Amino acid sequence: MEDKKVSDSRTVMTELVLPNDTNTFGNLMGGRLMYWMDIAAGIAAGRHSNAPGMTASVDNLSFKTPIKLGNVVRIEAKVCRAFNTSMEIHLKVWGEDLLHKYKYESNEAFFTFVALDPNGKPRPVPKVIPETEDEQNLYDGAMRRRQLRLVLAGKMNPEDAKELKALFFKEA
Repeated sequence: MEDKKVSDSRTVMTELVLPNDTNTFGNLMGGRLMYWMDIAAGIAAGRHSNAPGMTASVDNLSFKTPIKLGNVVRIEAKVCRAFNTSMEIHLKVWGEDLLHKYKYESNEAFFTFVALDPNGKPRPVPKVIPETEDEQNLYDGAMRRRQLRLVLAGKMNPEDAKELKALFFKEA
């Protein structure tokens, strides 16, 4: 299996915020945005693994600025690290007010997808090759984020989360 560059998985999705997408304040509903983000993350995961996949986790979904009715939503997703059968996807979301020619960052998140074989079982995925400084930083932090997810899900003993522990404790 040949390793792949982060850029091979890059996915950009654009949507227009219509009345049915908004809450009573005229802002894009968080659930609708998460739905769109899940689609973009799934496409990025599929580009990387050349296989269908499913969402395993969503974390660090931080809403910074609401996106208003009539604005354009731009979602950029890319695989930042691959493990055995799972991939961490970083997503950034921007809003754009076309009338006032104004772009703004709305949110970002990390999704984890697992690649599946034809029987619906996890299958191995290619490793990731980071090329830019930003890609390398996301790659380097992915193991700590993975360990945190596994500890919080009860799938890893906190004592075994070496990368994560190193942030808080110096070895004697």
